[in-house]
Amino acid sequence: MAASSSSSTAASKTNNSTGGKQSGPSAEQVVAAFQRMRQEQRSMAAKVAELEMEINEHSLVIDTLREVDPTRKCYRLVGGVLVERTVKEVLPALESNKEQISRIVESLNTQMQTKGRELTEYRERYNIRLVGEEDGPGKAGAAANRESEGGGSKGGAGVLVS
Repeated sequence: MAASSSSSTAASKTNNSTGGKQSGPSAEQVVAAFQRMRQEQRSMAAKVAELEMEINEHSLVIDTLREVDPTRKCYRLVGGVLVERTVKEVLPALESNKEQISRIVESLNTQMQTKGRELTEYRERYNIRLVGEEDGPGKAGAAANRESEGGGSKGGAGVLVS
C-alpha cells in the first residue's frame, strides 16, 4: 500500500512539474536570455573588428617588407620578446599569420550570422519588440516579414526589451 501511494505521489509531482513547464519561461527569463544572446553577438562583432584591424596591420607590414632587401635585419615581437630576424625569415611568417587571422574572421562571421538567425527566431517565438521599434518607419518591412511568417502581433503576449 505504501508503494502504491508513493508512486501515485510521484506521478502527481511529475504531472505538476510538467504542467508548470508548459507555460514556458517567465518574461524576465526570456529577456535575460535575449540580452545574453545579443551580448554574445556584440562580443563576436567586436572580436571581428579587432581581428580585421590586425589583418590591416599585417598587410601594411607585409607591403612594406616586400619593398625591402630580404637580407636586411628586422625585429619581430614573439611572445613578448623582441627577436632579431631577417626580412626573408619574417615575411612568410607574417603572411601565414594573416591567412590564419582571415580564416578566423570568416569563421566568426559565419557564427555571427547563425547567432543573428537564432536571435530573430527567438524574437519571433517570444514576440520580443525592442524599444522604439514598433512605430519606426524603417521597421515596417521587418514587421510585415514577422507577420507573414506567422509571428505577428498576438495581443499583449509580447515582451518589450530596452
